[in-house]
Amino acid sequence: MQIEPSKGINHLRDLYAQFNAIHIDQLERRWIAISLMVIGLFVGIITIDALFHGINPPGKVETIDSASLHLSKEFAEDNLGVQVDEKGAIIIRMVAGRYSFFPKHIDVPAETPLTFRWVSMDVLHGVHIPMTNMSTMIVPGYVAEITTTFPKPGEYPLLCNEYCGLGHNHMWSNISVIAKEDWKAPVKSPAKGEQQ
Repeated sequence: MQIEPSKGINHLRDLYAQFNAIHIDQLERRWIAISLMVIGLFVGIITIDALFHGINPPGKVETIDSASLHLSKEFAEDNLGVQVDEKGAIIIRMVAGRYSFFPKHIDVPAETPLTFRWVSMDVLHGVHIPMTNMSTMIVPGYVAEITTTFPKPGEYPLLCNEYCGLGHNHMWSNISVIAKEDWKAPVKSPAKGEQQ
């Protein structure tokens, strides 16, 4: 069934007339207009950010089986902590589980890009390092990856900022940030059965 253009226009005129027939106080009309302008402003900001600043929801989502983390090569117990890859990039692999972060303590260099890779072994966790810009959610079944830099040496606590159960307030870890020139890259010990 097609609507003729003149009937469509007449239908819109009827709707407009019915809308104008409703009594809306002048003050209410102003607040409706302000509300619509604020909504329009937010939609405009989101659109500009998406088109010109490249701010979008994550597209490349990396999944992992939380039940078999200990069997995966990347997040096996011997592979957790600070490592330096072939290109010299520093990668820190950590596991969040009730009620701790593993490993409990790591040493990293200051003024150096660090890539943190996080997984959860059980429930939703969050990680936050006070006095830095690092904060993310660790969702079971997914790998959370963040690259950050610590500008100065010091001790930084790692806190869980998502309620994960009764022991949530005891879930913490510690990062020691060492001056770049004093930091020594960790030496990976050979696995059982390997020769040195």
